Amino acid sequence: MLALIQRVTEASVRVDGETVGAIGPGLLALVGVEPGDGPAQVERMARRLLGYRVFADAEGRMNLGLSATGGGLLLVSQFTLAADTASGMRPGFSTAAPPAQAEPLFNDLLRTCRQLHAGGVETGRFGAHMVISLTNDGPVTFLLRS
Repeated sequence: MLALIQRVTEASVRVDGETVGAIGPGLLALVGVEPGDGPAQVERMARRLLGYRVFADAEGRMNLGLSATGGGLLLVSQFTLAADTASGMRPGFSTAAPPAQAEPLFNDLLRTCRQLHAGGVETGRFGAHMVISLTNDGPVTFLLRS
């Protein structure tokens, strides 16, 4: 499981013109599920998303995780993140879990984050064409692997 996280001042996701998820300051996480991922990867990713220290402390250093700031988390499923781009001019998707495997794991990640994070967790719509809007703060962007 991988997540491209971006520290944001705000982010939202729309499906068919309707906003289905939105946060203020916090993290936008684009999440890709890979074959072989399971409960251990879900648990580890949830803890990393909530604890990864990308927010400034009183001295301006990146020492605080999302849980410490109380910011929002916007989780968006993105199978293209797990694409094989090693060769050629077209991505391959054999390195991404099929939807029947990925959706339950993504939902488990969403449920786990909601249980662990009081700051609010929003999401898009699995498998839908989504339009993401964000204001990256920093910019601060990291790729996490579970």
